[in-house]
Amino acid sequence: MIRANCRNRFTAQDFDFVVKTLGRSRGDAVSLSQMLTDAGERDTILDHQLLFDAVLSQPTHLSISPQFYFYILTRHVLNETGLDDRQLADYVASLLENFSCTARMNAPAGAQEGPIQYLSDMLLALRKATPAQTFYIRAHVGNYSLFIAGIFHECVDRRSRRGGPDCSFYEEMGRSSFKVVASHEVARSAELSGVYDALGEQFHGVRLALNRLADQLINLDDGGAANLLPA
Repeated sequence: MIRANCRNRFTAQDFDFVVKTLGRSRGDAVSLSQMLTDAGERDTILDHQLLFDAVLSQPTHLSISPQFYFYILTRHVLNETGLDDRQLADYVASLLENFSCTARMNAPAGAQEGPIQYLSDMLLALRKATPAQTFYIRAHVGNYSLFIAGIFHECVDRRSRRGGPDCSFYEEMGRSSFKVVASHEVARSAELSGVYDALGEQFHGVRLALNRLADQLINLDDGGAANLLPA
């Protein structure tokens, strides 16, 4: 299950990158290091424009973790969309980090054996799923729909012209799934109810922010996603 935990998994190299990027003198570096130990101060520092610019300037030569990379970019594009919710940005960044490995795009096992690859199969699996399986499959449908419609919207658009589902289909699937799981006990215990609720209400805005991320800030080959879309 994806959690909003990128900020809890930043590495020492990530913090070194912050200090080197923002520290103009040795005294500044010491002050920054101290401020990064405070969660509130750290969140403010992570919003600095210079960090965003530095991540974009040399993306293939940076000694930073995937979770740091995706959080900085995701936080920036969501802010530009007017979505100033750090936990939401943290969750979406975690989603991107997880789904950057295509194999993780498969849903957990449902009533059948083995992981579920296609969205249509996920929906069919819900018919025989246990309550616990229903939560995980529904959460994955929401995550999958957001990732596909957000990052690979051009691939979706191309296939929709040949009769495949369009982005509005994935929006409805994602929005409805997040709304269903928001009230589930597992979501409450994982402190994700608020995130799921926000994604259910703001799916379109988050999707458009990810469209910009895909179109202007990162370069992903849509071959892996194409293999997970209906023919």
